[in-house]
Amino acid sequence: MKVIKTAPLIPSEIKVLEKESNRVKISLAPFEFGYAVTLAHPIRRLLLLSSVGYAPIGLKIEGVHHEFDSLRGVTEDVSLFIMNLKNIRFIAKALVGQDSSLENQSVVVDYSFKGPMELRARDLNSEQIEIVNPEMPLATINEDAQLNFSLIIYKGMGYVPSENTRELMPEGYMPLDGSFTPIKKVVYEIENVLVEGDPNYEKIIFDIETDGQIDPYKAFLSAVKVMSKQLGVFGERPIANTEYSGDYTQRDDAKDLSAKIESMNLSARCFNCLDKIGIKYVGELVLMSEEELKGVKNMGKKSYDEIAEKLNDLGYPVGTELSPEQRESLKKRLEKLEDKGDND
Repeated sequence: MKVIKTAPLIPSEIKVLEKESNRVKISLAPFEFGYAVTLAHPIRRLLLLSSVGYAPIGLKIEGVHHEFDSLRGVTEDVSLFIMNLKNIRFIAKALVGQDSSLENQSVVVDYSFKGPMELRARDLNSEQIEIVNPEMPLATINEDAQLNFSLIIYKGMGYVPSENTRELMPEGYMPLDGSFTPIKKVVYEIENVLVEGDPNYEKIIFDIETDGQIDPYKAFLSAVKVMSKQLGVFGERPIANTEYSGDYTQRDDAKDLSAKIESMNLSARCFNCLDKIGIKYVGELVLMSEEELKGVKNMGKKSYDEIAEKLNDLGYPVGTELSPEQRESLKKRLEKLEDKGDND
């Protein structure tokens, strides 16, 4: 018998469909028609933007003054060493469980290695630090050479460019871009489900993968909690007389587009392909059409597919249509970043 509702159905079923150490598949149901995607997309965005992780944002190497130096007795130069370092995922044991509302949570770790040796991520494990991808290469130290360096590792979320970490650096440290998010992938599917014989209800299936810094199910619960707190403000104080102030872009995640392409953790082949044509920021990729991206010199199918997947994970599939106002705003933002970079 059909009824005329006056309130939406509240989902009552949460199931863990698959569970691995760094991956989980979760289903939530039932939702009223159209409600599933309304909730799934912001949860996905919050997983990518608000999940807390750890990253080195400061580096000091004995005998090195800037990132374009060479490393005596080491095959890699400083730039390649930094690139390898950014691919290593850390857990700062002392900061695990600390209140995330506290700002500037960090640890400093010192390392000293003698050659000959193939230095890998696992060699950075210590009482303070746990490495979650131990086989990542870092440097090749030649015979009779020694490599001494210190790292400042912060707890944070999202992506923080080196321009914003410079003021936090003690003397002698090089600021690094901080890619904190522990989420490697989060996708969702919407399926129809039967409720009392009615097929017009929906189910969300989330597939979440992390890099090992955080349990994927805990990351999901944390994102839902953040979403609840963000929406809770509307029930805590009146909004009728709230006045708009400030200069906001049309998309809350515009800062993603201002991030450097290093934050996308692309393979060396992809990164070099983009670097050679002067692409520095994610926003520049978003402004490109599918034809323009495929037409980049040395852009093979594998490289294109990798970039397309990364952009899709950020919520900006290749060829995303922006309004004229959004395109103009993004271009101006990128021009300011270019000017700032030229003046540094």
